[in-house]
Amino acid sequence: MRRRRCTKILATLGPSTATLERIRNLFEAGADAFRLNFSHGSHDQHAERYRIARAIEEETGRPISVMVDLQGPKLRVGRFQEGRIELAAGDRFRLDRDPAPGDQSRVCLPHPEIFKAAAPDTELLLDDGRIRLRVVEVSNDVLETMVMAGGVLSDAKGVNLPKAVLGISAITDKDRQDLQFGLDLGADWIALSFVQRPDDVALARRLIAGRAAIMVKIEKPAAVDRLDEIIDLADGIMIARGDLGVELPPEDVPGLQKRMIRAARHAGKPVVVATQMLESMIRSPAPTRAEASDVATAVYDGADAVMLSAETAAGAYPVEAVGIMDRILAKVERDPLYRSYLDAYHAEAEATSADAISAAARHVAKVMQSAAIVTYTTSGATALRAARERPEQPILGLMTRLAAARRLALVWGLHGVVCEDAHDIDEMVARACQKALEEGIAESGTSLVVTAGMPFGTPGATNLLRIAWVP
Repeated sequence: MRRRRCTKILATLGPSTATLERIRNLFEAGADAFRLNFSHGSHDQHAERYRIARAIEEETGRPISVMVDLQGPKLRVGRFQEGRIELAAGDRFRLDRDPAPGDQSRVCLPHPEIFKAAAPDTELLLDDGRIRLRVVEVSNDVLETMVMAGGVLSDAKGVNLPKAVLGISAITDKDRQDLQFGLDLGADWIALSFVQRPDDVALARRLIAGRAAIMVKIEKPAAVDRLDEIIDLADGIMIARGDLGVELPPEDVPGLQKRMIRAARHAGKPVVVATQMLESMIRSPAPTRAEASDVATAVYDGADAVMLSAETAAGAYPVEAVGIMDRILAKVERDPLYRSYLDAYHAEAEATSADAISAAARHVAKVMQSAAIVTYTTSGATALRAARERPEQPILGLMTRLAAARRLALVWGLHGVVCEDAHDIDEMVARACQKALEEGIAESGTSLVVTAGMPFGTPGATNLLRIAWVP
């Protein structure tokens, strides 16, 4: 099964998509990868969904990427005597360390890091930004605040500090347990939530030790400020617009999204656009026109993948959501304007043989009107460099490792196939032609542009380009 589009779909599994039939339907509708959200559900539930994904992979013969998304540090207020209160603009409200149930005047805030970071005029956002508080006074684990925007505040609602860098790790004790469980399962990607600094990514890399790729979720202004450093340490980034939109003015997010997509494309690393893409489809069988345009914008900008969250995890129309997203992606990529938008930016090739060969492959394939670019790759690095060029032709990645094929299922334009490495150039050409025919990418008489590394099987040694004709 080959997708007739380059942009990939990452679908979140949850209560609405927990059976073999439902998950198979998601795959058939267009999902290329599945996300397990460890903010919800038990280990047993995630293990069963992972098992089903691998069964579908075995059944279809297509590598499927599975992402474990760690919850990260969740900052929340305590509980109230009556379960909820209502705050009005101008009210005084106290946040303290007293674990007693809160009332109309106060509530517990069990996070010492917030008290250390707060100062007079610090802004606190509660319940996804619906309630805004401004710190008036700080003293001995007490924050006296003024309500700037009121509303109903109930038990355990989240707290955000938009302009503060908190002295808290992005990997909690719960995350460490979930991380080990996800790695034992065989997850291809680990998504890190609420990253603030490059050190958070470095810690994750030490813990993961190469057993999975790292997807950093950009959802904190502090992470945006150090974006290039974070991308350098990560294997990919996810633009998590929900929390980012809470901590930043909404008018800032579209421009940042474009900037982050371009930064990831420059680095040659996958970038996923996520959160609220088809939000109305949680309850409606069709998206709004604005949502369809939002998805299309990510495609025009050259994102590797777009993600569905609650739409597929808990929504009433999960399969329909994937199907509509699939149709939007395919339609945009057939738009005569698509290529001009995509080609408006091309990352400059670095002075390496791999970059030189990949850039040349794109140009040769265009001039020759080839059916595809075929990359032989062990680690996946060659295929990533080919995708960085955003060529007009599909990329057929011939990979010797199933783990690499699974990870790269999220990469723009890449159709991965697991096969043995070639031993000489004649075998390389013959296998490239054979696989291109088998996968429906090429027809007899068409040309292929084949890249590989000599000696064969050497990771990262791309130094050969060959034009081949399919017999």
